[in-house]
Amino acid sequence: MKAATTSHPSTRQEELGQFLTAAPVAGFMASMFGPLPGVVRLLDAGAGAGALTSAFVVRMCGENQGVRAIDATLYEIDPQILDTLAANMRKCERLAKSAGIHFTFTIHSGDFIEEMSARLGGDLFGAPPPEFDAAIANPPYRKISTDSPERHALRSVGMETSNLYTGFIALIQRLLIPGGQLVGITPRSFCNGPYFRPFREDFLEHLELRRLHVFESRKAAFRKDNVLQENVIFHAVKGRIQPDEIIISSSSGEHRDLVTQTVFPFSEIVHPHDAAKFIHIPSAASHAVAKEAMGSLSSNLASLGVTVSTGRVVDFRLKDALRKESEPGTVPLVYPCHFNGGTIHWPKPQARKPNAILDTHETRQWLVPSGVYLLTKRFTSKEEKRRLVACLFDPDQILTEWVGFENHLNYFHTAGHGLDRDLAIGLYAFLNSTMVDQYFRRFSGHTQVNATDLRTLAYPDRKTLQAMGREINVLDHSQEQIDLLVTKHLHVIS
Repeated sequence: MKAATTSHPSTRQEELGQFLTAAPVAGFMASMFGPLPGVVRLLDAGAGAGALTSAFVVRMCGENQGVRAIDATLYEIDPQILDTLAANMRKCERLAKSAGIHFTFTIHSGDFIEEMSARLGGDLFGAPPPEFDAAIANPPYRKISTDSPERHALRSVGMETSNLYTGFIALIQRLLIPGGQLVGITPRSFCNGPYFRPFREDFLEHLELRRLHVFESRKAAFRKDNVLQENVIFHAVKGRIQPDEIIISSSSGEHRDLVTQTVFPFSEIVHPHDAAKFIHIPSAASHAVAKEAMGSLSSNLASLGVTVSTGRVVDFRLKDALRKESEPGTVPLVYPCHFNGGTIHWPKPQARKPNAILDTHETRQWLVPSGVYLLTKRFTSKEEKRRLVACLFDPDQILTEWVGFENHLNYFHTAGHGLDRDLAIGLYAFLNSTMVDQYFRRFSGHTQVNATDLRTLAYPDRKTLQAMGREINVLDHSQEQIDLLVTKHLHVIS
């Protein structure tokens, strides 16, 4: 496993995947636990400076729930924070004593994934795995490669995952006794997408999901860190039967902000017949309306005769063929920076990105024949109002035989060629609607929009999309005009 090294704090955070929990968030997490036994064996894996355990102790001391003793086990691999962690645990010891609670703690400086994978896997030379009544977790967030030690360790206990945080949660749930409780804060990315499907299956098979909490701003939970992911807090209980209902709550993330919550049927959060086990999280009434409207659609891209693919041109691999401006022997190269209103504006003078690519025998395989294409951005900035941003490539405005779509775009096509114009414009209106944006946010908590995500969406039928397309003469409609058009054709009550 990778040991901590001496470096700049922000670099160390990136190396360790470490984002420390703010005190208000830690306090809120501690408040989510249900009734606990008189003696609580608590696990805090990836403890940092101990904010989560401290918040848990404060909560137990203040609520007088009948907890008589807390035995905390904390894992923290960063040697530079261990002294602070120990000092904070001694403060917990004094606070608990004043409240009549016996508090003990053990700090482990080893690698949680390496150690627990070995113990859970029945290492002949290792101790048996410990058991816990409760766990509170802000696990490290960092991608792990397929040949990394962490990946091999997790495979040994039957868990295949691509990120440290899901590895931590998978191990933690294995250490809980039946009825044991877990409150964790993680990126929301595990809720959807193919890469996290094994983790979702494992999670939902062994943990009863009681509550999900989302923040209205990506910046709320880790305000001091450059975190692009949306975060979710969950409360789950070790058990194999999911509840009939689940609490979904949300807040701005500001200290003492109002928390709103709604009870939903569990079947609306994890659809019973969804083999991928997507976890849909509505955080506003508009999300519920969007879910209902999208649920009435029965078409998919295959039934429309449409395919969506990721842009073929990976610029750093073809840099010798790129040109700043168009010249003889080149064709247009389209980036997200060419999005302008509803159409592609090309070329873009003084752009930082190239405007053209050589059309040669070597590059032709990365190009597509000119036609009407609908493009979407694969990455949106935190400041953009919509997660889905769609734009039309119009061959009547950009005269060329071939065109290159850069890898940060998705493009909708028919068997590698352009779309019917009315269909493309109808898809443009549909994907740019507030309804689709709200629905997409239910299961996607990150700023990336992959082709797989677009394939999972339900769509209006071809006739409806073409009817919408015929009503749009110019692609500079306001958001309100687009929403009115879509709700009219889909008979949605907004």
